[in-house]
Amino acid sequence: MVTEITGRLGVENWLQIMKMITTTASLEDVCDQFSAADFITVDTEFIRETTYWPRLCLLQMASPDAEVIIDPLAQDLDLSPFWALMKNQEVVKVFHAARQDIEIIYNMAGFVPAPIFDTQVAAMVCGFGDSVGYSMLAKKLLGRTLDKTPRSTDWSKRPLSDKQLRYALGDVTHLRKIYLRLKSELDRRNRACWLDEEMALLTAEETYDLRPEQAWRRMKYKVHNKKALAILIELAAWREQTAQQKDIPRNRILKDETLSDIANHAPQTQKELAGLRSVPQGFARSKQGLEILAAVRRGLAADLAKVPEVAKKGKPLPAEAVPVVELLRIYLKSAAADHGVAPKLIANISDLEKIAVDDNADVRALSGWRRELFGQGALDLKYGRTALLVSQGRLQLVPAGDIVGTKANDDDSEAHTVPPAKSTSH
Repeated sequence: MVTEITGRLGVENWLQIMKMITTTASLEDVCDQFSAADFITVDTEFIRETTYWPRLCLLQMASPDAEVIIDPLAQDLDLSPFWALMKNQEVVKVFHAARQDIEIIYNMAGFVPAPIFDTQVAAMVCGFGDSVGYSMLAKKLLGRTLDKTPRSTDWSKRPLSDKQLRYALGDVTHLRKIYLRLKSELDRRNRACWLDEEMALLTAEETYDLRPEQAWRRMKYKVHNKKALAILIELAAWREQTAQQKDIPRNRILKDETLSDIANHAPQTQKELAGLRSVPQGFARSKQGLEILAAVRRGLAADLAKVPEVAKKGKPLPAEAVPVVELLRIYLKSAAADHGVAPKLIANISDLEKIAVDDNADVRALSGWRRELFGQGALDLKYGRTALLVSQGRLQLVPAGDIVGTKANDDDSEAHTVPPAKSTSH
């Protein structure tokens, strides 16, 4: 039914005839048809500014020859056919910047869709830049300028306008061509396996694990010792559970810095809790204030032998490693440009700092395709086995012995070398 309508009348006329799928029977029909496709494109519209759990307001899907909009807010609509399609291993699910979409599916249905193709990650592998947006990708690959003004509208209000529906459909119809072009480019460059590695991380259930006892790992915290960390673990679990139960954003209960402050001071009484400047006035005397003190007591009673070591954040690099990091940063940009891949996908500044002080650092840049593309060259550069040569406006990595006495070619501007810094790591 859906294929016949969209194929015969086109998207614009279809919008006027059938605004959205609102019945389970129609959804079953659509999902049955889409299950025969090699791939489908998927997107969601949701709101979460005032809630802990994102509220799914719209689902959009497209197969190679059809597109649909599903209204998850429709009364009595059962999404089971959609969940089954998301589990279908024979159909590739294509998203752009998939993490939040997957998070919604995981929270509502308890699984991560598979297999997944994320066009934002694929674009990074193909050299379109770090975290490139959907509009920019449509412009670069399709020459299309998209109207993104409906993005910030309230998707929970009904009825939705034709402008909103056209915008929503555009997020999956253009995605079809974007997917096919990126997939072709990955195949041409033999980089499909690079994307597989990234998709494995994106689809790991641990990525979407919102168990309260793991909440501290997602925080930006500053604690001084293991005792404070033990308290913080209890505080973060309490806040996460409270936020989930009340369905409000966690920071509306207490901010990360406030939890860190409480963990470091370990208040035992309401008076001590109220004495902390970061704690809102009157909070200590509330029910939640008493729950905070109980969490502090649980943290103090924890077995410190079972508490993780406190991460040493912000520890300054050894002075001799600083120029090494700067040199590696330059080389990273050059290697990424030469191979047409986003620098962020190869390494970040933290990785470079670890490589500067440890040849065997546990970073992805020193294994697999990243080592071949950048990591081994970084180590060679670090120890002076190679050097960076500027020639014809671009950097080249050359054996150090080859540049002794080198003069610029007639067609080159003057060649310059960047001498590698000495490292204390051997």
